[in-house]
Amino acid sequence: MTERGPCSEEVCITCSDEAVPVTVVRLLDGDLAVADVGGGRHEEVSVALVDAAVGDTILVHAKEAIAVVARGDRR
Repeated sequence: MTERGPCSEEVCITCSDEAVPVTVVRLLDGDLAVADVGGGRHEEVSVALVDAAVGDTILVHAKEAIAVVARGDRR
């Protein structure tokens, strides 16, 4: 379940038992970010544990970024 209500899938992409790669779309205050989780869907995740920027691909587990796996274009 997300803050917005029940997930549309059987399991939330960021709440499943494994970390999933997502792309940072926008950084928010409070060590949060909006991430593209695929299928045109966006979710808010914590980036408190990583040095993430817009365009980076991060691994997320339980709505917490745990690693940056690819850097986006940081011009």
